[in-house]
Amino acid sequence: MSRRSFFRAATLAAACGLLSPLAALAQAFPAKPIKLIIAFPAGGPTDITMRQLADNASKILGQPVIVDNKPGAGGTLPAQALQTSQPDGYTVAQIPLGVFRLGYTTKINWDPLKDISYVLNVTGYAFGIVVPADSPFKTWADFVAYAKANPGKLTYGSTGNLTSPHLTTEIVAQKAGIQLQHVPYKGSADLMLAVLSGQLMAAADSTGFAPQVEAGKLRVLNTWGEKRLAKFPDAPTLKELGYDIVQNSPFGIGAPKGTPPEVVKKLHDAFKQAMEEPSYVASLGRYDMLPNYMSSATYTKFAQDTVLREKAVIDKLGLAKDK
Repeated sequence: MSRRSFFRAATLAAACGLLSPLAALAQAFPAKPIKLIIAFPAGGPTDITMRQLADNASKILGQPVIVDNKPGAGGTLPAQALQTSQPDGYTVAQIPLGVFRLGYTTKINWDPLKDISYVLNVTGYAFGIVVPADSPFKTWADFVAYAKANPGKLTYGSTGNLTSPHLTTEIVAQKAGIQLQHVPYKGSADLMLAVLSGQLMAAADSTGFAPQVEAGKLRVLNTWGEKRLAKFPDAPTLKELGYDIVQNSPFGIGAPKGTPPEVVKKLHDAFKQAMEEPSYVASLGRYDMLPNYMSSATYTKFAQDTVLREKAVIDKLGLAKDK
């Protein structure tokens, strides 16, 4: 059924006193494929794990969930795309943590809290800093020593300006008393190519670097979780290195503002079931990621709290936009 035909039928049902248009929309949802916009390119850990989640959700919803990659702008393009999408549940988007910083760093005409319907949180990244296997930096102490002796000459890449890897590395650099040269990329796949080819001396990334480390091509200098990662038990955490920092950057799925609550609930229920499937848990496990479920209400509260917390980070680094 086309959108026009559906809404005509919904309006007729409402006029006959059978259903309100929104109730009719929710009852029929989904009647066609759903688009899931993600923030990073094909081939990286986000793409691989979200495609598995989408495939699982497709079977539950009875309609295809089609992944649309929109990399760039620090992972915020999917959230921006929601601002011009119909609030009918047929366009949803990944919401990386960078979305909650956007109002402090960029002049935008929409509000990340008021203009997104938060569906659920699904997981969070595991992060670390890696160098080529033949790098002279055998430990984090080597990295810091070189950076102190060569201010601004040690190059590292991340998955974009104002992403969690970028900002966390800059905070660590501040605490360590070093100055680094940052190079942004659109996603993990491009970033890994750059560090493996010698264009960069290091990379701060989610554990999309895992296959390259396991192949002996990269070395992990540190990781950013509360505990050491199972795949890299020899790599110390930032806390073990003396920095009181834990970063796992939860992310989930949002819909346009005004999406009917009944439709949000159907999306929530389907994606929650999809993230509980062993295939999704296994895809996360490839990158030391874990399911991290938050309900619609809990995820909305998380967004509110995170916006306040991220302001302190942006202020500390002096990255707030000009008034």
